[in-house]
Amino acid sequence: MKRNNIRALCECSVMIALSLVLGLVKIAEMPYGGSVTIASMLPVAIVAYRHGLKWGMGTALASSVLQLLTGLKNFSYFTTWQSIVALALFDYIFAFCVFGLSGIFKKQMKQNLALALGTFLASLLRYVCHVISGATIWAGLSIPDSAALLYSLGYNATYMVPETIILVACAIYLGSVVDFRRELPQRMRAESIDKTQAALYASAGLCVLAAVITDCALIFPKLQSMTGEFIIMGLRYVNWLAVGIVTLSLFAIGAGLLLFALKKGGADTAKQA
Repeated sequence: MKRNNIRALCECSVMIALSLVLGLVKIAEMPYGGSVTIASMLPVAIVAYRHGLKWGMGTALASSVLQLLTGLKNFSYFTTWQSIVALALFDYIFAFCVFGLSGIFKKQMKQNLALALGTFLASLLRYVCHVISGATIWAGLSIPDSAALLYSLGYNATYMVPETIILVACAIYLGSVVDFRRELPQRMRAESIDKTQAALYASAGLCVLAAVITDCALIFPKLQSMTGEFIIMGLRYVNWLAVGIVTLSLFAIGAGLLLFALKKGGADTAKQA
């Protein structure tokens, strides 16, 4: 038992370091905080999936402290201890500790879907934390006082949506090729997949990609001035009805195609049995 704990502790340390390194490699960075990374929280999610809630929360807490240390410059905007504590909790500690919950679906479904759903739930909770922070302590600084909640919802979505998509996609891929349930992770044997099922998976992915591209085309031009400067007030000029209709429609179609593909795969497996 002691040997297993030492191994898990070493694994957690490596995953925390890997998460930090991935977090420093930013695909895009927003001017008022927030960035799109290469699935920086996936190593923490894998620990939570492999070793359970206790190890997952401990690893996520350590990772959140490191995230806080790399973002110390943000604390210079605040002078009261209440604001500093709220910033530390909602933008760092709470926001990243939620990834310790990424393994809660381990016993309910296949590994790739369990990881995908776990990381999606954690990302959604992280988004909620950032929205609360933006609508309260950041209001009047980077977020306008008027309609602070709406501006916070829009601003934090600009980086959390692509961050979540990248994270979930990587979780699905790794969960399909590496067996994290074993004592030492092992590569899975490739399973044959029906061409129709593969086409359904690809179509579902294209629907999500189309939704993201369309949303970017509708939102980001409104956030940029003629000189290329970021203008958060531009969120009020976004056609949010069009954004909502396009996003919900394409995501609904993608979800339907994915469910149909999974159902087909399960039916084929039953026939073979």
